[in-house]
Amino acid sequence: MVKHQPLQVYERQLCLSCLTGIYGCRWKRYQRSHDDTTKWEFLWSLILFFTFSLLLVWFYFWWEAHNDYNEFNWFLYNRSGEWSDGTVPILATTAAGFTYIAFLMILALCHIAAGQQLNLHWLHKIGVSAALLTTAIGFISVNQTWGEEWAVIPISLQATGPFLHLGALVAVTALAWLVAGQIARTEKIRFQVVVLLLYLSVLLGLYMVPLSITSPCIMDHANLTPRPDVIGHQGAPMLAPENTILSFQRALQMNVSGLEADVAISFDGVPFLMRDRTLRRTTNVGKVFPARQLDDASSFNWTDLHSLNAGQWFLKDDPFWTVQSMAQREVMLVGNQSVCSLEQLLRLASLHNHTVVFSLRRPPHRHPCYHSWINDTLEVIRLSGIPQHLVMWTPDWDRGQVRQVAPGLQQTSVEKLPPQVLHQQGISSLLLRYSQASPYDIREFSRSNVSVTLYTVNKPWLFSVLWCSGVSSVSSEAPNILRKVPYPIWLMSPDEYCLIWVAADLISFTVVIGIFVFQNYHIIRWRLSSMHSYNPEQIMLSAAVRRSSRDVNIMKEKLIFSEVSNGVGSAEDLYMENGFDYYNNEGISH
Repeated sequence: MVKHQPLQVYERQLCLSCLTGIYGCRWKRYQRSHDDTTKWEFLWSLILFFTFSLLLVWFYFWWEAHNDYNEFNWFLYNRSGEWSDGTVPILATTAAGFTYIAFLMILALCHIAAGQQLNLHWLHKIGVSAALLTTAIGFISVNQTWGEEWAVIPISLQATGPFLHLGALVAVTALAWLVAGQIARTEKIRFQVVVLLLYLSVLLGLYMVPLSITSPCIMDHANLTPRPDVIGHQGAPMLAPENTILSFQRALQMNVSGLEADVAISFDGVPFLMRDRTLRRTTNVGKVFPARQLDDASSFNWTDLHSLNAGQWFLKDDPFWTVQSMAQREVMLVGNQSVCSLEQLLRLASLHNHTVVFSLRRPPHRHPCYHSWINDTLEVIRLSGIPQHLVMWTPDWDRGQVRQVAPGLQQTSVEKLPPQVLHQQGISSLLLRYSQASPYDIREFSRSNVSVTLYTVNKPWLFSVLWCSGVSSVSSEAPNILRKVPYPIWLMSPDEYCLIWVAADLISFTVVIGIFVFQNYHIIRWRLSSMHSYNPEQIMLSAAVRRSSRDVNIMKEKLIFSEVSNGVGSAEDLYMENGFDYYNNEGISH
């Protein structure tokens, strides 16, 4: 015998001890088993796999929903009244849960590869159950409160689908090693057929997946439309407080083509910029007017509004995690911002010849401007001196009157209507959420001379997909990020994608065939070499796979003693090869 062989056996046993110990708390050799996994444990393996799949979808959802984190936090603020980054605990728990379940999945696969019986420890079962329950609750909560965000998954697959397909193909191809090993080791024909058919079905399904993958970025380079215009949504709220003059100035520095804001009407008829119903989140109204901090923003006159600080909250809450990177001079500028009026915004846009789009909120019923709010806003547009064609008018109220007073305004709808209806109403552009218009819709509106602006687009991958779809402009809270995207992240012709698809399938198929041939050749050779003495016990052992574990173990012991007497190997090595614990059996014999 080779001297270093006992060390190799010890290392192998140590790895098995760690594997079975962590997964099922089977640290001792006598606790391990090569018997078939019980139905109960097989059920728990299925639950583990289902939990892993569910967490994978959940993790992917929140990864791609990063484009809308600010929208989610604003939604939470409207429900709780307190501003906080609610995505942090969600991401932390999701990452921890996914890592834990993925680790258990890897251990389970290692058990299968080593031929060990699956026996998940009860503590892990509690952990898996907790992960499954919390993830299911998360799905239900998002579906009830933020259901429109699910649309980000099919949209994101237009950008990630081809690459996720290649990753899945690599993973399933690698699983061929485990599947081939299981088929080679087992002697149950029915089990072999079921496993093989199941695996081949999944593999062939993956080979055909590209037939269902549609992405606007799979197109001829010559058909790519010009880069979409970027409109600063609330200015550049990652760099300065939203809806302030500084924010719009920073947006202009990022080469935006337009500015977008949220407009309300003050008690004395001055249109001003404010997203929230109240002033609590974005001003210091709690300090200046503590008794009125829950009042509607429209109940304040312009003098009171202009006296409030609209920048300190940004430094305190740091909604986009950007304050730490600011210079001291920039921090001072941010901290001294005040509430901005619509006239100030219009004059700034007119000075730079940029488009302005705004959503106009009607005042409460008993407000002095409840009936005159449209005329008050139109008057401000006239007094600002901005050319009418630079203003995208979105309110649906009294469009006929608005066209008479200001015929040059770009009539814009925030409702998705057929092109024929839009033309009948004199509407030439649309302002929609990015999930409301498919690539087909964008092309149809473009053919009908209806420009489409989609909001809120903050991530390069989404900007790239919409660019390839042919959208004319996007509204973004991150013009500083989109400025760095001079070309779609990826773009390939259909012929190039077809070549990659066919090449990947051929390589995968070749590797799978090679693995199956190698695994079965190795096992067949081992069986032939170990059958040279034609021991009756070895023949009986092959036919006893359906017997009880005790009967099979007795036959294995007889076979081992027979091969030791024939000089095939040491008792310890043969015990290890046949799934026995040499030292445990030695103890029993004593």
